[in-house]
Amino acid sequence: MAEIERTNSSEIGKDHDLASNDEIARYTISSADIKILRVSGVSEDDIAHSLKVAEKALEIAYRTNSDLDFEFIGRGALFHDLGKANTHDIEHGKLGAEMGKALGLPDRINAVMEKHIRGGLTDEEAIALNLPVKDYTLHTLEERIIIYADRLVDIITEDIVSIDEELEAEERFEEILQAIPKYGKNDITFSRYLNYHREIQGLLNH
Repeated sequence: MAEIERTNSSEIGKDHDLASNDEIARYTISSADIKILRVSGVSEDDIAHSLKVAEKALEIAYRTNSDLDFEFIGRGALFHDLGKANTHDIEHGKLGAEMGKALGLPDRINAVMEKHIRGGLTDEEAIALNLPVKDYTLHTLEERIIIYADRLVDIITEDIVSIDEELEAEERFEEILQAIPKYGKNDITFSRYLNYHREIQGLLNH
């Protein structure tokens, strides 16, 4: 795995340190990737969110002790909301994938942008949301960790749910998704996220 350049807080405009512990320090996000987000027009708030998702995804990935592609996890998480440079509507995943392709980002990173909408859509959901009908399945553990981390970060950072520490978002994940429509969305989305949660929690060293 290639050595990745560490970013400091002055470069990202936020007090984020992706190498805040020994686990996460094994892979850090490059300033070049953050520059892509900024030059593409992603807001500082959305960049901060994306950095937090990358941090959380890497933390979870290392806790699994699985043989994973950590660079893909870090970059996929960082770029998942690239399309928010243009819109925060549901099509931001599709637009992000198109932007990523134009930028020359790897296909699997572009796929994460498109698949992260509601954690992977069925054909019926795609039609209902006026999105292209295609395979949105999260085929790899890396993809599922990214999408799981994205939902956890929403819970941790949005102040809708009162939690004392980040781990509580994992411990109360099922309860929170059931109680808060913003996170659970509907039965099929809730079931999808719950399956990711149970799979990943089953791999973790707590």
